[in-house]
Amino acid sequence: MVTKKIIAHLQQDPIMEKVIQTTPPLPEISGGEVYPYLVRSITSQQLSVKAAATIHGRFLDLFEEKYPHPEILSELDTEVLRSVGLSYQKAAYVKNVAQYFLENQDESWDKLTDGEIIQKLTTIKGVGKWTVEMVLMFALKRPDVFPIDDLGIRQAMIELYDVQLEKKALYQKLEEIAAPWGPYRTIACRYLWHWKG
Repeated sequence: MVTKKIIAHLQQDPIMEKVIQTTPPLPEISGGEVYPYLVRSITSQQLSVKAAATIHGRFLDLFEEKYPHPEILSELDTEVLRSVGLSYQKAAYVKNVAQYFLENQDESWDKLTDGEIIQKLTTIKGVGKWTVEMVLMFALKRPDVFPIDDLGIRQAMIELYDVQLEKKALYQKLEEIAAPWGPYRTIACRYLWHWKG
């Protein structure tokens, strides 16, 4: 929930204050389970919103209750997954996610730090740091995630803060700019995405 306290904290940064003032209120995040969120992230990667929704819908139609239970997904033939529009690579990746969750059913995400979750989930082939950061932000509703590898976040910050650096120096500067937003960097990033459009 975006509270007045969080907004007041973020508005201590004058540029973020302007972003917040010119951006409609952020919608609430409903949160959810890590496993289906990861599967959806993979099925939707590098697709338009419309194409992603279509393919993910077809994917879910493969399962009773429209839920890709790990034990069923891990056993599905790759060609069946391909028939709903997944590439060979994405088919392999969603099966990797299913296998991981079959082997790690008792994982208690609430007891782990953001860093520990990133470390665990990026061991799954096909799941990168950015994907896990999105899980942290939107499935687990963690408040202080800064996905510096997100192109939209970088572009918004470069434009708003007039950053004229590249590579390592750019990343260091963006981290420096975002540091005061803590412990609410997730909310700050959501404002940046909405501002960027």
